[in-house]
Amino acid sequence: MCLAIGARGAPDREEEASSLVQSAGGEVRAVVTGRRDRPDAATFAGSGKVEEIQRACRLHEARTVVFDHALTAAQIRNLERALSEGGPDVRVYDRTDLILEIFAQRARSHEGKLQVELARLEHLATRLVRGWTHLERQRGGLSKTGGPGEKQIELDRRLIGERVKKVKERLRKVERTRATQRAARARSGMLRVSLVGYTNAGKSTLFNRLTRADAYVADQLFATLDPTTRRLHLGEGAVAAVSDTVGFVRDLPHGLVAAFRATLEETVQADLLLHVVDAASPRRDEQVEAVNAVLAEIGAGGLPQVVVWNKIDLVPGAHAEVVRDACGKILNIKASAVTGDGLEAIREALAERVREGETRALAPAA
Repeated sequence: MCLAIGARGAPDREEEASSLVQSAGGEVRAVVTGRRDRPDAATFAGSGKVEEIQRACRLHEARTVVFDHALTAAQIRNLERALSEGGPDVRVYDRTDLILEIFAQRARSHEGKLQVELARLEHLATRLVRGWTHLERQRGGLSKTGGPGEKQIELDRRLIGERVKKVKERLRKVERTRATQRAARARSGMLRVSLVGYTNAGKSTLFNRLTRADAYVADQLFATLDPTTRRLHLGEGAVAAVSDTVGFVRDLPHGLVAAFRATLEETVQADLLLHVVDAASPRRDEQVEAVNAVLAEIGAGGLPQVVVWNKIDLVPGAHAEVVRDACGKILNIKASAVTGDGLEAIREALAERVREGETRALAPAA
């Protein structure tokens, strides 16, 4: 039973925070909102708000509190102490903790599990600062009684650092394999297409309809974590390599972006991005901005895009439609991965890019 904390006056943030909690397997029993000019250094929320949260926890018998913000280790420790005072222990998660928990549950491939482990270790390392109560120095080892040993926090940091090095080395081996596969696709001359978009925009459903694959699909955030690439035949010998990738979200922790850089490299190395947008979402414009922000962060902000306004079957009066630029090239497509409306236009847009690439390749050097 979880308690999601959002910002007052931002129902979309409350809805997304609740969806994240549900995706992690929790049940939202109450939502407490608030607004401050600046976060409280000790507990993020003020003392009065902390008391309100505590009352809500007791009323709804909630043992977990989720803040839709990033918290410091000291703030989490102080909040858990305050919320547990005089009652059962209460566990506090922040937004990063919650997303990491979802990613840990979703990872299926060896690479995905390594990336999640790396993100969790690096996040844990930041929580060691003033986050531990057993900071007294230990005695030296090997049965010696003289001389101080490492502080517990120093020992923990060193152990985490050693594990991070091992995980990074294993990830580098996976990266080399993936780089070899990308190089082979590049040599083949196939158009490399990456599906990007906000989490739960319908990328995997669209991917399955286009490529007849069987990628996992679910109505939940971050249903896809491990990338999948399939060939898509577009007729007349035209072929594209289409990759389904992890969905983005607002305020995606930088540690996750860094840890998943090997996976996101599929996006950076693409020739074209199919930016899938949930056309039925009232937050679609903000979601587009959030996706473009992450693309810029990973170095894919300048790649050409075709925007697919998906889920038009959920928009009253909407129908499949194509928007072209002055040269007749497809830029935007209204479609539905569920009904199949607009899929031929997507195939046409990809075929256009294949022909465009072939034309450039045949053009005489200047």
